[in-house]
Amino acid sequence: MDSTPHGAAVTAAGFGLKGPRGWAFRNIDLAARPGSLIAVQGPSGSGRTCLLLALTGRMKPAEGTAEVGGLPLPKKMAAVRAVSALAHVPGVAELDPALTVGEHLRERALLQGRFGGSLRALLRPRRERRAEARALVDGALDAAGLDPESLPKGIRTSVRDLERLEALRLSVALALVGRPRLLAVDDTDLKLSDEERAAAWAMLRGLAAAGTTVLAVCSEPPEGSKDLGEHLVLVRTGDRPAPASGKAAPTALVAPADTADTAGPEGTADAAVEGDARPAADGPGGRAEGHDDEEGAADAFAETGRA
Repeated sequence: MDSTPHGAAVTAAGFGLKGPRGWAFRNIDLAARPGSLIAVQGPSGSGRTCLLLALTGRMKPAEGTAEVGGLPLPKKMAAVRAVSALAHVPGVAELDPALTVGEHLRERALLQGRFGGSLRALLRPRRERRAEARALVDGALDAAGLDPESLPKGIRTSVRDLERLEALRLSVALALVGRPRLLAVDDTDLKLSDEERAAAWAMLRGLAAAGTTVLAVCSEPPEGSKDLGEHLVLVRTGDRPAPASGKAAPTALVAPADTADTAGPEGTADAAVEGDARPAADGPGGRAEGHDDEEGAADAFAETGRA
C-alpha cells in the first residue's frame, strides 16, 4: 500500500469485466498518479459506468488487474470501497428528490459520524463531534462550489427543485464528506449546457488540483484537454468494434499513460454491484435509521440552520 497522504494512484493492466450479455469493457491499461483527473469518455452503453464501479471496488472484474492506492483489485475490493466514494451514479449513489438539501447533508454527516471514524472518535465530547461534522460539511460544500444560501429556499430547497448543475454539486459534496482518496462521478456532463459543462469540469479540476484523484464519466472530454497534460488521463470506451477474434481493440489515449478500452457487445454487464463496506458511504441511497443526535451532527446543523 502506498504512503500517499490523500489522493490515490490508479493503475490497471488488461482490466476487463464480463456479464451475461458479454464484455462490458476489456483490455484496459491505465496509470494515473495521485491527484489526477481521469476522464472516461464514450457513448451510453459502452461500459463507462461499469468501469467506474469496477475501479471503485463495486463490481468484480473478470480479467486483468488493477490497483487503487496500492490496494489490488479484485482481492481488496472492500478496502478500495473504503477509500473511494461515488457521486451521481443512477441506482447506486443518487439523490432522493423528496428530500431537501439540508436533509441530505444532515443524514450524510450522521452516517459519517457513526461509520466513518474510529471508536475512539465516537467517545469524544459532543462539542468536538459537532464541530467536526460542521467543518466536514462546510468544507465539502465549498469544494463542490455549492452555496446553500443561493438556492431558492436555502437549505430547505428540495432536490427536485435543483438545477442539474446544482444537483451534481450536491452529490459531489455528499461524497466528499467522507474525505475519499478517489472520487468517482458518473454522467458528469449529462444534459448540461456548454456553460454548465465548463463549470462542472472546473469543479472537478479544482478537486484534483487539491489532491483528490477524480474519475469522471463523460460524453465529451473537458475543453483544453491537451493543455492539462500529465494532470489528465483520458479513457475512451466504445470507439471501435471488436476484431473478428473477439478481443477488444486497444485505443490510444492521452498522457500520462497509454490506456486502452473496450469494444465488447453494447450494454452494461449484469454483474451484481458489490455491497459497500461502509453503510451508505456513497450518499443517501439508504436511509439512516436508529441513529440519534448523540453523534453531534444533528446539533451542528441545528446551530447553523441546516437542520
